[in-house]
Amino acid sequence: MAGTRLHPISRARLTTELADRIEGLSPADGGVWPRIAVDGAPATSPGQLADALAEELMLRGRPVLRVRSRSFLRPASLRLEYGHQDADAYLDLWLDDNALFREVFTPLDPGGTGRVLPDLRDPETDRATRSPYVELAPGTALLMDGQFLLGRWFPFDLVVHLRMSEAALRRRTPQEEQWTLPAFVRYEEEVRPEEAAEVLVRSDDPAHLAWNQG
Repeated sequence: MAGTRLHPISRARLTTELADRIEGLSPADGGVWPRIAVDGAPATSPGQLADALAEELMLRGRPVLRVRSRSFLRPASLRLEYGHQDADAYLDLWLDDNALFREVFTPLDPGGTGRVLPDLRDPETDRATRSPYVELAPGTALLMDGQFLLGRWFPFDLVVHLRMSEAALRRRTPQEEQWTLPAFVRYEEEVRPEEAAEVLVRSDDPAHLAWNQG
């Protein structure tokens, strides 16, 4: 999507437009559970957009399961093996890809059970959440937010990427999290999420969004 012209849009209109698109989404390979990602650095607040989308879809009568990728981090003993501020590990090792496939994506494959685990580990306490499995009715939309969700072979049917320039990201990332910035530079260079995502939203200024209209 390099060079794609972006058009200004309000946050409320963006939510409505994305909900319209999700309602018309046909899952790949004949599946019955559409899988949507809102991908972006914490400074872009992907969870906020995902929550708004979930609320809009449920108001329309569409069942939704919200999953936060940060609830599927590896145990601290593994993700912090190279220290508390290793940007490469932050990108490559923190997210438990295998657990997400096992507990979320594989059950939603065509012919799957629809029985998923909504969260695995509390990212603050590093303890297992022990949440019960949930059975998703056909047509339920999986709506996941997080960072670094592309380039991992996750079988999303739609990805919305919230892009923030390197300068804006530096300004809007708290000082204690500045060590993470090289990971986002690598992600942009290696994965090129602005091209891989179906929908690109420029979010340098949260009050003045722009998008590629999907």
